[in-house]
Amino acid sequence: MLKIGLTGGIASGKSLVASRLQELGAILVDADRIARDVVEPGTPGLARIVDAFGPGILDAQQRLDRPKLGSIVFQDPAQREVLNSIVHPLVREAAAAAVSGAGPDDIVVQDIPLLVETGQGSNFHLVVVVDAPDDVRIHRMVEYRRMSRQDAMSRMASQATRTDRNAAADVVLDNSGSRQDLLTAVDSLWQRRLVPFSENLSRGIRAHREVGPVMVESKAEWAAQAERLAERIIKAAPQEILAVDHIGSTSVPGLRAKDVIDLQVAVTDLESADGIAPFLAAAGFPAVPEVTQDTPKRSQPDPGSWQKRFHANADPCRPVNVHVRVAGSPGWRYALLFRDWLRAEPSAAALYAAHKNELAAAHAGDQGTADYADAKEPWFTDVAWPLMEEWAIRVGWRPPSYMSSAEGKRGQ
Repeated sequence: MLKIGLTGGIASGKSLVASRLQELGAILVDADRIARDVVEPGTPGLARIVDAFGPGILDAQQRLDRPKLGSIVFQDPAQREVLNSIVHPLVREAAAAAVSGAGPDDIVVQDIPLLVETGQGSNFHLVVVVDAPDDVRIHRMVEYRRMSRQDAMSRMASQATRTDRNAAADVVLDNSGSRQDLLTAVDSLWQRRLVPFSENLSRGIRAHREVGPVMVESKAEWAAQAERLAERIIKAAPQEILAVDHIGSTSVPGLRAKDVIDLQVAVTDLESADGIAPFLAAAGFPAVPEVTQDTPKRSQPDPGSWQKRFHANADPCRPVNVHVRVAGSPGWRYALLFRDWLRAEPSAAALYAAHKNELAAAHAGDQGTADYADAKEPWFTDVAWPLMEEWAIRVGWRPPSYMSSAEGKRGQ
């Protein structure tokens, strides 16, 4: 199933997005509704809240007095943490039970107001954030919810900042305009991204790519995107994965590149690489069986040592290549050395950029990037290899060691 985490600040319009996605066919798991259910009269959740805050927190019908509780927790972070420690585990347990009933072809949307604050982003294939400027949200709370401006600002201050929330998003839906504008954006997201993503995930195939080697200017968000993707990959098989590194051109600030994130997953051996394949596929990164080896550089005596496992993501709107290599292998070392050399030496980055631009122009009419990638290989061997090896010796470069991590995981 495709799992979507939906969040947004108070008065951002998240509920409208959630209801629209449900209308379109998503299974909606509403954390707010669950949070109300787990503190209904007679529940263990309500009993624990009364123990923590006293019987005065109940109204005349012995139900939770939400306005009174809100006036306490939104003014006192310590009290809010007490409440969260009671309610959040109960909500997560109930949400997990609801998700477990979904089928493999379903799109499940979990509406979680505090998704970013509670660090749940890596649990989902995509995080969707509904966003609106702070002044717009304050106006909505005052105008439509009859809250005081001070209360509205207090509620906002209890949540993640707009900057932090948007930084955690794979998709940001702008709700600074009209209601119809937002609904149109949701419909487009559903048709263009969520439905094909779900179909690819269900079939265990990568998203189709038919664009040639188009170079774009370096994007600041590439690093953050790579970090989010790496967290999801590690979450898929934490006992087997030693590290996930951002490699390739998008990992070098300032370097023009194809808008494709390359990630290197380090494992102890190829058996581990094969073992994690179904977990990577479930996380949105199915295997590409026809790619099993890097091109050996400089006539390596053991071409077999360049073996790898290759995955690509099922998301049609964020191309990702995942290279699963054995830590310490030639291909693993080459990828890290090449990245660090380009980052450290502007002249090296300029040399590589010129070569890429020349080849991209020559292959501009291609329907894919395979021929472009093949054409680059001689340069990696004949030009890059000797230059970056000389740089590694000169600066004392060494690849990272994951031995302590591997030993710790084997002992768990």
